[in-house]
Amino acid sequence: MSRKIALVFLLSLFFTVSLFAQYDRQEPEMKIPGFNYVPYFAATISGEEDPSIPQGILSNEFFLESLRLTKLAQDTFEFGDYDASAGFAEEAIRYAQLSDEYVAVQLIDEAKRLLDWADVNNIAGRYPNEYEESKNYYETAVAAYSYEEWTEASDAAIKSIEILAAFEAESNRASQLPRQYTVRSWTVERDCLWNIAGYPWVYGEPRRWRDLYEANKSKMPDQNNPNLIEPGMILDIPSIRGEIRQGMWDPNRVYVTP
Repeated sequence: MSRKIALVFLLSLFFTVSLFAQYDRQEPEMKIPGFNYVPYFAATISGEEDPSIPQGILSNEFFLESLRLTKLAQDTFEFGDYDASAGFAEEAIRYAQLSDEYVAVQLIDEAKRLLDWADVNNIAGRYPNEYEESKNYYETAVAAYSYEEWTEASDAAIKSIEILAAFEAESNRASQLPRQYTVRSWTVERDCLWNIAGYPWVYGEPRRWRDLYEANKSKMPDQNNPNLIEPGMILDIPSIRGEIRQGMWDPNRVYVTP
């Protein structure tokens, strides 16, 4: 059930049970149970279908409580306790609105984080149109939030995030150095451990050849001869400075070296 449909259902249930409650005052009074707080970023709730917002944000403590209260409103309505059902429905609506506000806050904060990242990485200079569009969406989100228009604020923040998140993802991918390298020929590429260690996306220092040798000694045709490597051998490139390494070296990629 979508969030908007659920809210419409709760509103209709609230007004319906309020009408019934006027004619049924003999039922025992039921108090709303105390709110048992659930940690932020709780487990995913199945059936929530909006893929543009991370489940950890959607499934916040307010949303989880609105689900609990909705269930109580339904159960007490079927039981015939219309006063209690009206109370639960009213509280469920309140928590659903608090959830919408919470989601808007989280998304606006993420949009601001990405804009700060963009400023540090000169995205405005390299991609001025996209940066300006993202910034405008962010400002729209902030303005909508100030008027307590949670849905509009979330929608604008999501658009701001989507623009800059793509640049951040690409930047992160480019900053990953290769973890493996396929040896090429000595005749053409002059591949040896000394030269391979000197590649900027390996270590940029030929003298670090021993790091490659020790990590790949078991693969060598002659483990006692570091000069003997063969084309097609896959060398592991160990991280020596905490650099992130992943995947095979790709000659078509541009690697961002430290």
